[in-house]
Amino acid sequence: MKKILGMGNALTDILLQIDDEVLLTSLHLMKGGMQLVDNLQSAEISRSVNQFSKIMVTGGSASNTINGIAKLHGKTGFVGKIGNDEVGTFFKNDTIQNGVTPILFESSSPSGRCTVLITPDGERTLCTFLGASSEMNASDLTIDMFQGYDIFHIEGYLVQDHELIRQAVYLAKQAGLTVSLDLASYNVVEANLDFLQEIISQFVDIVFANEEEARAFTKHEPNEALHQIAEFCNIAVVKIGKEGSLIKSDNVKIKINPRKAKVVDTTGAGDLYAAGFLFGLANDYSLETCGNLGSLLSGSVIEVIGAKMNEQTWDTILKELDTITSIQN
Repeated sequence: MKKILGMGNALTDILLQIDDEVLLTSLHLMKGGMQLVDNLQSAEISRSVNQFSKIMVTGGSASNTINGIAKLHGKTGFVGKIGNDEVGTFFKNDTIQNGVTPILFESSSPSGRCTVLITPDGERTLCTFLGASSEMNASDLTIDMFQGYDIFHIEGYLVQDHELIRQAVYLAKQAGLTVSLDLASYNVVEANLDFLQEIISQFVDIVFANEEEARAFTKHEPNEALHQIAEFCNIAVVKIGKEGSLIKSDNVKIKINPRKAKVVDTTGAGDLYAAGFLFGLANDYSLETCGNLGSLLSGSVIEVIGAKMNEQTWDTILKELDTITSIQN
């Protein structure tokens, strides 16, 4: 089995189910969006939701993906930056407990955290304080970190630091890794389009995008967007929500049906899709099987709160995984 290394914002997710959308309005938050907040805003949000019960789990897009692969018994590592504080200690310990090898730099700044406010319809609004996680820079990276791994997965939220991304993909390629990029957010794509097109065409082998991100990258709807993204890389994946997903590689297009699910919270759906897909690639499964594994994981995670599932759910997933891989391979 190939080993997979992820790199992203080392965030701890703080998940809360709120009563309605009134609170979002009072805090000037855009429902369903991801808003960056500073330390003062993060503290204000924490005070405003103090009456709701919370769940704290390791988060961040690439971290979610890597943790998902580890739960499938994949071999993984994660690169990020944390603060020397309680939240940072939680992130490191939880990463290890999840079976992931941590490569974590430390900062004197507070650790990053993401407060996830979940409305009754399952929609999540993310309030992200990046803190120490945003201080990772190109000089932190060495080629030794990449050696021993086969696939390198990056979250799009890091793309705003062009120097960091350039160094990361350059070193990954020097070490012989396949490079995977999740575009992560349509506004990140819009703000960094020229850079993304350049870096993907030169260094990236696999691109994951949802409908909005694909549209921001190509100005087209999913089917045409898929074809255009595939011109930049070896494998293009466009996720189309309840309609499933589309995959294209070497002029072969594959439609993947969604897993039937009752939506509770969409947090982590894209991250877990990437986890299933990359686990499949690490095992040399067909692209159709990779897509079905992505669908299995994304369809499972939206039935729970947050991007983490309990052991009973993972046991069920592993049984379904065996069925999928035995039938299609």
